[in-house]
Amino acid sequence: MESVAALYVGIDVAKAKLDVALDADGEVFEVTNDPIGLTGLIDRLKRQSVALVALEASGGYETLAVATLGAAGFPVALVNPRQVRDFARSTGRLAKTDAIDAKLLARFALTIKPRITALAESGRTELSELLGRRNQLVGMQVAERQRLAQARSKRVRKDVQDMIDFIAKRLDKAEDDLGKFIAARPEWQVKDDLMRSVPGVGPTTSRVLLGRLPELGELTTKAIAALVGIAPINRDSGSFRGKRTIAGGRADVRTALYMAAFSATRCNPVIRAFYQRLRAQGKPFKVALVACMRKLLVILNAIMKSGTPWQHAPAHAA
Repeated sequence: MESVAALYVGIDVAKAKLDVALDADGEVFEVTNDPIGLTGLIDRLKRQSVALVALEASGGYETLAVATLGAAGFPVALVNPRQVRDFARSTGRLAKTDAIDAKLLARFALTIKPRITALAESGRTELSELLGRRNQLVGMQVAERQRLAQARSKRVRKDVQDMIDFIAKRLDKAEDDLGKFIAARPEWQVKDDLMRSVPGVGPTTSRVLLGRLPELGELTTKAIAALVGIAPINRDSGSFRGKRTIAGGRADVRTALYMAAFSATRCNPVIRAFYQRLRAQGKPFKVALVACMRKLLVILNAIMKSGTPWQHAPAHAA
């Protein structure tokens, strides 16, 4: 009996539909991006031997497909659109349609074999949405404060200030909702307490890491740094040695770590000593701070892996 070849499936995601490619050179078809369309897709894929399903992160439109396919037992990889674009350029594929993008994703899955995305824990999607709403409110607050600084009319200034006060109340409510949401889940509260035991890590950073970095404590030091996007990237060629830079990864996690590392350079004895040593060596402020972000992430990864809270010990200074 002949064995069935394993398929690498690519799915191009849009708000209303999914374009599905059964292998890089296989059939392409459409289904609706809703429970009915996904049910039909799953029935069809179950008749195949699927090695991997690859989708791009598409502003949330991919969430239902990732969750549904994962729950049905298919190995799903949610990939960074930038990586796929770079892959397309490297293979000379510049044309772009939904069907072509689906085939490109299938070829990307076959060639690169990206890491399978873990299914979200119960409630993580809601936590992610709560975090997203908080970020929206912060953005609105920043915008209104900029308008206040530019306003000259007394009436306009009062109206803008009233909006700032209203947003501040909504932000307090959003923070309270996040705290209650985590407290209602003992396993998450334990993780929150572990992270917040580290000097410099406050509730905002801890909540972002809980919602946006579920891999924390499960990966190696290098892997977690690369996932977040704070691993230095070499830019060398021949005798030329370029600047090491960071790129890609999860921007919201990097932002939270940046603020935490900045705070830690003042209140965390290990990070403060590390930062001062780098500055004494002539490292620019931003370079030193990114190194502190990386060190803080390593510490948090070790703490989550061991399940023991922060202690000012030599292990953390290594």
